[in-house]
Amino acid sequence: MIFLSTPKVPRPLVRWEHRVYPGALDQLARVRADLAADLAGFDGDLVETVRLCASELFANSVKYTDSGREDGEVVRALSMPNARTLRFSVSDCGGGGAIPAVPQERTEDEWSWAEGQRGLLLVQNLSTAWGHFRLTPWADLGTHVWATFAVPPGGAPPATRPYVLIG
Repeated sequence: MIFLSTPKVPRPLVRWEHRVYPGALDQLARVRADLAADLAGFDGDLVETVRLCASELFANSVKYTDSGREDGEVVRALSMPNARTLRFSVSDCGGGGAIPAVPQERTEDEWSWAEGQRGLLLVQNLSTAWGHFRLTPWADLGTHVWATFAVPPGGAPPATRPYVLIG
């Protein structure tokens, strides 16, 4: 008899309850306000950096996928996989076919005049890492885009619960 085991992945130190937002750009203020409330007590610079990157990732979910349709939604996840890392992510409804990527094929003049597609470049430079994966490999049911941020020593509240329910 053969037993297959899956590798043990460490559970997050802290996990916030997921939030679901209508897929509309007018929700950005709510997304940012919710993050400020959820991260109360964390280092202020860290919170502002996460809020800025969250705005970009949420806006991309709305703009480039079916999340931006009338009945579309974006799911936000927030966790601390360890005491020194904060992870923010969004999952869209799919239907856009776009793969998140920092544009590389532009001349310096094109970058100077470009008004769009700078959001992922911002996320790349402000986060410690970012990435994405399809929610299902066999169908376009959405993309999960994440970014991690370094939590400075003493930058997190000392009594954060393992699972934070949104009230």
